Amino acid sequence: MDNSQLAQEWFDIAKIDLSSANHLLTMHPRPIEIICYHCQQSAEKYLKGFLVLNNHEVLKTHDLVILNKLCSEYYVEFKIIEDECLRLTDYSVNVRYPYPFDLNDEDMNLALKDAKQVKDFVLRISKDFINRQ
Repeated sequence: MDNSQLAQEWFDIAKIDLSSANHLLTMHPRPIEIICYHCQQSAEKYLKGFLVLNNHEVLKTHDLVILNKLCSEYYVEFKIIEDECLRLTDYSVNVRYPYPFDLNDEDMNLALKDAKQVKDFVLRISKDFINRQ
């Protein structure tokens, strides 16, 4: 399997995470923490997919800031989504355990927006990279 096919597998799973987050919006009460978690997971997989596309080893980390910096080594414009990665990183672990994490609809809506921005950016850049190969 070539890198573009493997990257597409990462992107497909990322899409499912973001779709899951959007589907959970229909629940009452809304599981805000889990929606934010799926947003982080989606962004993580899009970033890892881009790294795979560039033949980079996939790190076992949930830190989107680290992943974004690695992506920046291949395409400097990843700095554009630096803030989104920073905001989403906290949702990787903390929201899954019984730690006090007071989230509200505003946090959830921002997480959804951030995840979509990461998705749109990575897919656009990845398309350019695939076309160059």
